Parts: sequence; structure tokens; C-alpha cells
Amino acid sequence: MSSDTAMMNRQHRLSQSWGTQKSVVLLVFFLWGLTSQAAEIWVAPDGSDQYPGTSMQPKATLPSALRQARELRRLHDPSVKGGIFIQVHGGVYELQEPVLVRPEDAGTPGSPTIVKAVAGERPVFSGGIRVKGWKKAKSVKGLPAGAAGHVWEAKAPEVAGHLLVYRQLWVNGVKAVRARDVRNDSLPRITSWDKLTGTMGVPASWTDRFGLKQPASLELVIHQLWAIADLRIKTMEQKGGEVLFTFQQPEARIQAEHPWPTPMMVDSVRSPFYLCNAIELLDQPGEWFLDTRAKMLYYWPRAGEVLNKATVVAPYLETLMEVKGTLNAPVSNLTFEGLTFSFTSWMRPSTQGHVPLQAGMYLLDAYRLKPKGTPGNPNKGLDNQAWIGRPPAAVQLNGVCLTSFAGCRFEHLGSCGIDYGKGTKEDTIRGCLFTDIAGNGIQAGQFSDPGVETHLPYNPADERELCCQLTIQDNYITNVTNEDWGCTGIAAGYVRGINIAHNEISEVSYTGISLGWGWTKASNCMRDNRVFANYVHHYAKHLYDVGGIYTLSVQPGTVLSENVIDSIYKPAYVHDPNHWFYLYTDEGSSYITVRDNWCPAAKFLANANGPGNNWENNGPMVADSIRLKAGLEPAYKYLKSLTCLQHQLLKPEKQ
Repeated sequence: MSSDTAMMNRQHRLSQSWGTQKSVVLLVFFLWGLTSQAAEIWVAPDGSDQYPGTSMQPKATLPSALRQARELRRLHDPSVKGGIFIQVHGGVYELQEPVLVRPEDAGTPGSPTIVKAVAGERPVFSGGIRVKGWKKAKSVKGLPAGAAGHVWEAKAPEVAGHLLVYRQLWVNGVKAVRARDVRNDSLPRITSWDKLTGTMGVPASWTDRFGLKQPASLELVIHQLWAIADLRIKTMEQKGGEVLFTFQQPEARIQAEHPWPTPMMVDSVRSPFYLCNAIELLDQPGEWFLDTRAKMLYYWPRAGEVLNKATVVAPYLETLMEVKGTLNAPVSNLTFEGLTFSFTSWMRPSTQGHVPLQAGMYLLDAYRLKPKGTPGNPNKGLDNQAWIGRPPAAVQLNGVCLTSFAGCRFEHLGSCGIDYGKGTKEDTIRGCLFTDIAGNGIQAGQFSDPGVETHLPYNPADERELCCQLTIQDNYITNVTNEDWGCTGIAAGYVRGINIAHNEISEVSYTGISLGWGWTKASNCMRDNRVFANYVHHYAKHLYDVGGIYTLSVQPGTVLSENVIDSIYKPAYVHDPNHWFYLYTDEGSSYITVRDNWCPAAKFLANANGPGNNWENNGPMVADSIRLKAGLEPAYKYLKSLTCLQHQLLKPEKQ
């Protein structure tokens, strides 16, 4: 598009919206005039980074607008006295690298930086690449006979001369299913598990059913109590009535050595599993398979999908935005409003496997202790050591204060939504939608560094490292944890003064809200946390040993109050069908007040708790005046009417 055409389009769009917004715009500018000056920088998909960033000649990218704002501050331009407003027009911004926000981008209390969507428009920051050139597949080796004539193919996209590999695919904004043997309602069971050899058995009749003979890129996902593990298969060998699998490293070692959570082989209880990522398993509409050797992508369209007119997106980036300050130079006074973050990947399970400990935090090493107990931990019965890593998020923040996300959308993500990590203070996530997310919706606080044993209490000498006074309020979190089933709606580790209030959380595979880390009665940095008036429902979709709200370790001054929890799922394949709870204070939970929480029955668990917990008036007797106020406040109920990103933004490409 030429610069003249872009400018004409901009003039036309502005003139169309001016009639309906004129009075509002005039009022806003009048109020700004009464208070102070403010700089404006405009961004639009049809702009140019060579433009000055005005409404008529906008920038094309957010990084360019941030650089311009940075320069205005560096040069002490008088226009920034009342703040900097980066106005982002609607459309899809396809990122080639994460947007990096630095300490130099910080605002001040009197001059904040606000990155916001233009009124009535929806800008989408996408980490995906569009797959084009679809045609009907003719003969595909290994494809099930029933799929013949239904499957389409496209040349797999490459980046910098290398094949792009991914674990998710979206067609017109709807996630497709990575080819697998069975859907979630009826999982088969393993037949054996030998920790010494790392060999796992499954029924030979099951693999024969799909004609699976070679492992190639085949993966096995196993249900392990409160988590799953994703294991890349190395070898498969039939012996009698079972097929024995071994696995790739490093997950083979971790899976064989780690004691918790573990495959179940007790009496008649066998862990469920499913197989995925083989062309032989592509036998249902909505399934896809990437053949990395042939560099071809195969997909069986769902009813109504016209593939040569559809928008098919494969994720490329794992993180879309990183706000990265330091303890001495935090990124501060920065707000994001009305932005959408979509289409991310996470490739670690494909390169190193994925064996989580809990809440998606994956094991780097773990083994059983004999005798039990570790130095520095008062839990003398501790029978294992573990070191963990942290899954990535679409938006990651460290070294920040007074930042906020308001009215944003986090959807179609291959790992987690947003993550407030180390050195964060007085930040806010409010009125946001989290949906179609593979892992945790929201992550916050420390969950142990990779070099620190995860059961040791976290008490940093420099308390500026803490995640403090984070407000998570009035967010709608639904259909998250839809791949890594052991994740949660909100996962908060070692946090202080966190305020989790008036959120609605539904359609999660495990726990709604998880607060705390460490499994220890030792003193740590956590205290004064608040979980208030949240509505958690339709949880535990796949895993038990679960609570609607769950806590760990010592948290003086922490209060869980006036929450509503109901509608737990009853999956047929959980290991212990009775081991579920509405409220669950787990190992080391101490000095926590639990009061006035409504649920249909008093089904609670206080497991290996420490002292000082206070339970008051929890269950179906809680007053309706409390029950009816839980969940989204009236101004935010509109979030429930929002649908996932569809073809109205992702316009069909010409083939």
C-alpha cells in the first residue's frame, strides 16, 4: 500500500468515526486542556515507522512508538508534562520479535505512559504466522483410510530458512486438535510402569487399532494425580499383549526418578494416557499433523470450514511482550488498555519433554530421599527434592511498579497468559479476559529459582525482589489450562499483599486459584494476602487432588473470604474420585483465615497444616447477601459476552 493510499484510508476512517465521537473527543480534549499537556503518538497497521506518529501519519509498530516516547522523555520535551498517550488502531500486528519495554520507557506519577486501543477498535498483537497455499491432499503415507479425501495439505512455513515447528494451530480463531488417539472423555490405561528401566506399557490392542509401528514424533501424555507429563517416545516394542515404550532424555530420567506426582500402578488403579502427534492418529475433523521430514502440514477441516478461504495461524513467538526493569531502575507508571495478545507457542515439551511438579512448574531434576528430610526445612518427613523451571507467558513483567493492564484480552496462547515475576510492586490486572490458554491464566510471584531446591522457604535479603501488592480484580478467566491440565486459573507463588478479588474462573482442568509455594511450615516472605469474593466454578475438568481455592505454606495475615465455589467436574478417569474439595489448605498452610465462603457442601481439606488457621462459617449456610456479590462486579460482566478472536479480524487471505 502506498503512503498516499494509507493516508487517504486514514482520513476516511477518521471522518467516519468523527460524527459519532465528536462530542466525546471534544470533552476529553477540553478536560486535558484544563489539567495539563499530554503527548500523543498514533499507531496503525497501515502506518509507517518513518511517519511522525500523528493521527494522520501514524507509526506502524508499537516498538517504534515506544522509541519515540522514550526520546521525548530523554529530551525533556514539554509535551510529556501531562503524560504520553500511545493510541493504537485496530487490526492485527504480526510480531517478529517480542515487544521490549525498558526502564527508559517508565513514566512518572504526573506523566504516565498509556498504551491504549483507539475507542471502539481492537488491536491484536499476534505471535503467529499464517499458513497459506492449501489444497486437497491426494496420497499421504500412514493416513487412516477413513481420512482419505477429507484432509488438506499445505507447505509448512519456514522462518530464516528453517522449518517452523509448533504445537498449536488455529483455524479462523478456533484451536485445532493435534492429531491424537482419543478425545478427553474416555482415556485408556497403562498396563505397566518400571521405574528402574523407565519402561511403560500400554495395551497392544490399542496401538494396533491405529496401526502404530514406529515412534517417529509420537508423544505419550500421562495423567499423574494432580499433573500430566508429556513424554516423547524413543522406542516401542511389542511383548505379548502390551507395547513397551521408552522415552527421550531428559524427560526419561526425570520421569523415572521423580516421586511426586507419579504414574499410578496400585492394585487396579492404572494411570490414564493418550497418544498424539502421528499421522496415523489424524482420524477426526479438526485434527492436524505437521510432518517435519516432508515439511508438510495436514488438516481435516471441520464442518463449515472452507480451507482455501480460511485464516490458518501457526504460533511463532513464545512471548509477545517483555516489560523488563531492574530493582534499581524499575519500569513504572505504565498502563496498557484494550489490547489483545494472541497466538503464542511453547516448544520445550517438543525438545525436552514436560514433567511438571505442580501448577505447570516443570521439573529439571527430582529424586526420592533416603533417609527423609533436608537441611533448613522443618518438615522432617520430606521425602523428595526437586528443582523447577517456569513456563513462559505471552506478557512477562519483572522489575516493575505501578503498571496496569485494563480491559485487555489474552487468548489463543500456547503456554501462560501474563506473568508478574520478581521485583514487582503495586501493579494491577483488571477487567481482562483470559481464554483459550494452554497453561496458567495468570502467574505471579516466585516459584523457586532453577538452582534452589523448591521446598526451601523463599526469604530474600533484598525484599525488593518480592511480588508485592499486586491486584488481580474483575477478570474473566475461562477455558485456560486446556493443554497442560495441571495448571490453574490464577497461580500465585511467594507473594505478599496480593489482592485477588471479584474474578470469575471457570472451565479449568485443575484448581481455580492456587496461593503459595514450598510445602513448608518454615517462615518465609509470604503474608497479608487476600482472596475475596471470587466465583470459581466448573473446575477439576481432568485432575483431582484439587481445590477450588488451594493454599500452601505459612502466610500470616492471609484471608480467604466471601468466595463462591461450585460445579466441580466428575471425570471418569481420576485416580481417587473422592479426593476433591471446595477449599483446600495443603502442606504447611499456617495463620490463614478462611471465612464466609459459600459452597454447596462442607467438603474441605486441611492437610498437614501448621498452626494458626481459623475456619469460620464456610459452606451452604453463608448468607445470600454474600453469595450473590461474588464474581465479576456489574461494570465488568460484559466480559462474559465476549467471544474468542474470530475471522472478523483475521480476514481470509488470497491463495
